[in-house]
Amino acid sequence: MRRMDGTWLITGLNGTVAPKVAERLVQLGGDVVGWDRGAVPPDDVAAGEAYLAAVRPAGIFHLGMGAEAWAGRLAGYARDHAVPIVVTSSVSVFGDAPDDPDGPFRPDDAPTARDDYGSYKARCETAVREAHPEAVVARIGWQADPEGLGNNMVAQLAAQADAAGGLVRASRLWRPATSWMADTAAALVALAASDRSGTVHLDSNAADGWTFPEIVRYVARHTGHAWTVEEHEELDHDTRLIGDEDLIAPLSARP
Repeated sequence: MRRMDGTWLITGLNGTVAPKVAERLVQLGGDVVGWDRGAVPPDDVAAGEAYLAAVRPAGIFHLGMGAEAWAGRLAGYARDHAVPIVVTSSVSVFGDAPDDPDGPFRPDDAPTARDDYGSYKARCETAVREAHPEAVVARIGWQADPEGLGNNMVAQLAAQADAAGGLVRASRLWRPATSWMADTAAALVALAASDRSGTVHLDSNAADGWTFPEIVRYVARHTGHAWTVEEHEELDHDTRLIGDEDLIAPLSARP
């Protein structure tokens, strides 16, 4: 296993998952720097090269949004300097429309998304692999954070319940890819410390296979919400990310 000391570059520190990755790295003795887009625009190739040369990161976590060319350049730097890079992708590369192919999905399944976001994430995957075939591309699902802040499941369910008098509607025919955000962060850092490469799937519901109503009730219990769940059958879809169940704790690990 690789030591995690040294300075690690993390993009997306103004997001949700990246700060938890940074917290985990610091716990393991590493230092963290971010990418200030105001000072170093991601599309300014020369400025980006100068910034990387100044930082000389021990490794890179690319969790920020940006053009696929930026992801490719970061992967190219990691290749040229023999440092680890972990890039997050999304279950969205398989699309979320009712007529999109059904899962569960495996790491070697080709992306099928037709929507803007899913197609964008698929292009980022391609750019990273073309620049550095040994890079880790980690597809993740819907993230839950007990703090309920930012773009995550707890905040979104709470907003839905607040708007509907405490009611959350959930399809019993949907089995989503879902993980606690802290578990995802720990798994991403562990990947950077390992010898893994290529596409991996991080989904705490991969083995459990819980339906969305089961997940809503479970999340409510763990976060102290008194939501009423109204089950329906309007979405019949399995979007789990299977194949790497050993890399992340299952939901059932927190009974």
